[in-house]
Amino acid sequence: MTWLAFALLTVVSWGLYGILLHTGQLAMTDPENGRYKAFLFVGMAYLITAVIGSLIVLLLNGANWAYPAKGIMWSTAAGMVGAIGALGVLLAFGAKGSPTVVMTIVFAGAPIINTFTTMMYFHPTKTMPDWRFFAG
Repeated sequence: MTWLAFALLTVVSWGLYGILLHTGQLAMTDPENGRYKAFLFVGMAYLITAVIGSLIVLLLNGANWAYPAKGIMWSTAAGMVGAIGALGVLLAFGAKGSPTVVMTIVFAGAPIINTFTTMMYFHPTKTMPDWRFFAG
């Protein structure tokens, strides 16, 4: 059940993401560029957490330093779509979208994209799901 604790950690983190980002954007007190300034610090947070944190964990675990091209490609693509999504959230806020509405659309729509992309491309299903899947 450790996976559930990690999943709930993500729920809490991503649940706070939008409002913290919006608050940071407004706190920059720059109506023209505040969202881009906030995005810069999102990137800094990724540097600290994802890059430096990962390097420390890899070193502590004695990981090998082999990085297959396919793994690099897909992982970089994941980072890019994540960053594009964060930028999209900031742009939505800048276009007067409220955090409540923007994040509701994001968190309602993203699982649909994930499910269909997974079912149709990454792990194709042999049969179509029954009506309950689509009703959900």
